[in-house]
Amino acid sequence: MTAATGTIVLVVTIMGLGVVAQVLADKLSVPSVLFLVLAGVAVGPEGLGIIDPAAFGDSLPAIVGLSVAIIVFEGAFHLHVDRLREAPSGTIRLVTLGAAMSLIGTALAVRYALETTWGLAFLVGALLVATGPTVITPVMNVVAVRERVATTLETEGVVNDVTAAILAIVTFEYVVLEDHSFATLVSEFALRFGIGLGVGVTVAGVVWYVLRHVDLSAESAPQNARLVVLIAALVSYALAELIAVQFGASEAGIAAVATAGFVLGNAEIPYREEIERFKGDVTLLVLAFVFITLAALLSVRDLLALGVGGLVVVVVVAGVVRPVLVLLCTVGERFTFRERLFIGAIGPRGIIPASVATLFALDLRATNPEAASTLVGTVFLVILATVVFQGGFARHIAQALNVIPMRILVIGGGRVGRALAERLEDRGEEVVVVDNNSQAVQEAREAGFTVKHGDGTDVDVLEAAGAGNAKVIAPATGDDDVNLFIAQLAKSQFDVETVIARVNQPDNVDAFEDLDIEAVPTGMSVAWSMDNFIERPGIAHWMTEMDRIGDVQEIELTAGEAVGKTVAELGDELSDECYVALISRGGESRIPHADDVLEAGDHVTLIGRKEAVRDAISYCQSR
Repeated sequence: MTAATGTIVLVVTIMGLGVVAQVLADKLSVPSVLFLVLAGVAVGPEGLGIIDPAAFGDSLPAIVGLSVAIIVFEGAFHLHVDRLREAPSGTIRLVTLGAAMSLIGTALAVRYALETTWGLAFLVGALLVATGPTVITPVMNVVAVRERVATTLETEGVVNDVTAAILAIVTFEYVVLEDHSFATLVSEFALRFGIGLGVGVTVAGVVWYVLRHVDLSAESAPQNARLVVLIAALVSYALAELIAVQFGASEAGIAAVATAGFVLGNAEIPYREEIERFKGDVTLLVLAFVFITLAALLSVRDLLALGVGGLVVVVVVAGVVRPVLVLLCTVGERFTFRERLFIGAIGPRGIIPASVATLFALDLRATNPEAASTLVGTVFLVILATVVFQGGFARHIAQALNVIPMRILVIGGGRVGRALAERLEDRGEEVVVVDNNSQAVQEAREAGFTVKHGDGTDVDVLEAAGAGNAKVIAPATGDDDVNLFIAQLAKSQFDVETVIARVNQPDNVDAFEDLDIEAVPTGMSVAWSMDNFIERPGIAHWMTEMDRIGDVQEIELTAGEAVGKTVAELGDELSDECYVALISRGGESRIPHADDVLEAGDHVTLIGRKEAVRDAISYCQSR
């Protein structure tokens, strides 16, 4: 077999395994990184011996660098400003104070559990700061936690990828190799980050101008736009590296591609949908190539040589350092305590520590093979453990902590859908708007709603939006056929208990009601409201005022504080601005009496000012 043929077989094998790993990951709803690492080990020199990364020779570091650039660029491209606005201020603490705590805590664990030098301990600590989007995003795609939780984890992942890459290379050069001062380390970090920031903004600006103002050929404009954005990632990486070399540094490219991706991802550019789909496919292939290739370099002996000390490092990093730093950094935030525990339990490591650790090991093996083995073994052991336990069991962890909210899906982001979503969110509901119209999606996002861009008649789109855990699905489009079909899917595919549909033509009401779907005729609802103002003006004006400052909520009592109390006793516990207006039991509703005893399973309607009603709900459902 010639060298060229061998390389072809090598690349095809890696790509084929990558596709298989991705399919398995989608089937089992776990990060594909797990299968990619296992595949690399299985077919590498210590496994079946099918692939040998040594065939790439000295070009492997450059290939890995460019591949990582594409991966980081794609992650930053999806980090939108509107999502960052929704992220609590604790996110900033996570990527600053939290990153520092992760670095120090991990370094201490490695230093004493594995008895390494401080330099090597801090190098491992720097690498394991990263909780990248390549492992976090797949987890968030299958675990429908609240938007603020997902945004915090994904933002932390993108930022920490950049932080870890730069911090690790500085640590490697100035602690492990040359033993310079801490001040030098900080200045070198700032230099690389500054170069990357400047290059990223410049490249993004040029690309934005080209996409907006240069004729890319009408027939091939979408294709050319995709290629321009792809080359932007590579150019920003290469240019930053070239400039950094002039200052005697390196590894400024990661910061550059992250900056360029973030700026372009939030800019007004044409053909965004085509660009996102294309970049996603390219990233999947690149991710498969990098992970399988690097995993093939992993020696099983390196993992086994760590012994009990390696397991101690994993437990400390994932079970102590991560939860503690999250709990400290999210004090006083809008997260519930259970959500803080969930964020602390989810910190899988991914592509940055794996790729950079392997490249460092290649440099160290000639002078310090023991340090190289410890470095790679420790990093990959933490990656495997966190991906398996934190990534693979993320849904189970979320369910155990009860942080997956019951969502309300509003299908249709038009005027009616947005108005409904606004009323629901104002009452504290977790609402997701689904629409396939780009303009409607943009307007809904600008209004601050959580939006899923896709066809509401597609089962996969509904599932991705959280239909499997929805308590209400409300089709609110202007097409009755579409609304009826979505309502049928909600009932048959997702077994949603409450489906309420907008009906635009009164003659279609019967078709909805025959399927046990609550139908709200558009024309009749307007007529009812007008009739209320004519015949019942006092109530109509009161309800209008209630929409602005008050709330009416119905809750089911389970095993909370309210069960077993009389209505009078419950009233003493609630604010003076909240009242029990109705009790429903056994299908019958009635005005409550002071001596009525509340039972588990009762449906209680609360009325009053918004804040007082929300406090009452929390009290009634607390245990």
